Amino acid sequence: MNTAILQPAGSPWRHPLRATRSRLQRWFHERMPRSDTLVLTQRNVYILPTRAGLMMAFTLLLLLVASINYQLNLGYLLTFLLAGSAVVGMHLCHGNLRGLTMHLTQPLPVHAGQAAALDIRLTSERKGARHGIGLGVTYPDHPGDAHLTWTDVPAQGSTQLQVAWAAPRRGLHTLPALTAVTLFPLGAFRVWTVWRPAAQVLVYPAPEVHPPPLPAGEPQPGHASSARQQSTGEFDGVRAYRRGDPQKTVVWKKAAQAFAAGRDDLVSRDTLSSQRQQLWLDHAHCGATDLEARLSRLTAWVLMADRLGLDYGLRVPGRDVAPDQGPTQRSRCLEALALC
Repeated sequence: MNTAILQPAGSPWRHPLRATRSRLQRWFHERMPRSDTLVLTQRNVYILPTRAGLMMAFTLLLLLVASINYQLNLGYLLTFLLAGSAVVGMHLCHGNLRGLTMHLTQPLPVHAGQAAALDIRLTSERKGARHGIGLGVTYPDHPGDAHLTWTDVPAQGSTQLQVAWAAPRRGLHTLPALTAVTLFPLGAFRVWTVWRPAAQVLVYPAPEVHPPPLPAGEPQPGHASSARQQSTGEFDGVRAYRRGDPQKTVVWKKAAQAFAAGRDDLVSRDTLSSQRQQLWLDHAHCGATDLEARLSRLTAWVLMADRLGLDYGLRVPGRDVAPDQGPTQRSRCLEALALC
């Protein structure tokens, strides 16, 4: 999401100016406390004129000089009417953001390369609606790269919006600063605030696109290795379906293949065979070269084993996850891979 910025030739002053602006913005952000709920008051809402507002001020100055020079009563009327409208617009613009409450929901984990969805609720207790409020991620290194999501907040109500943020790599990341902006009603003033959420997002490694089959199961102590492994990565510890077998033990993939071939054969997993075997996803024996490639392969294997409903364990440097299955086991293994 952070893109390189090309500087035009012949303007060497732009790079030092941008660097100074980035340092000042980073220093300004670090002074703010982190919180998942922010109430906007007069202390944390800021206002400055936009380019359109500066042009409007210059136009009013020209109108005033021309009215004084030519003694135009209608010119005075037009000048002060426009100036009064600008002052009222400034008050409405600042009040459009002041008094708003913003709350961030804890983001769900994502895989590297995916954007984390930040769900934010805007709540207003004012009797009037708030219009044209934008919210986006602030990048200190690239101040102009905020992509805003715009919404309206109903009177004495709330609205939900979502902001996307792409984490740079796997691991546990603190969320970047967010910016809320409004230009309502005239666009002559820009009112904004900076919000530093306290929530963190966990980024799993990206799964390998075409992983090899699952490794062979390791025999448990006291049992000989009797289960075979097919080239697809599934254990062949199955038997014919018996009346009363739980549905979770039915190998639905094999059943779908049988139905496609015109047969109605059902097979179930042999629990006795699975008790003699343990599927371990080992960091030291996954076959990849560097650390990130190994973690990517292990991530793909965790997702594959979870999709097949197998009991599996994970071995990574400094941590072993005992064999189990289900969403809790998947989350536990992916978290260990993310923090490895």
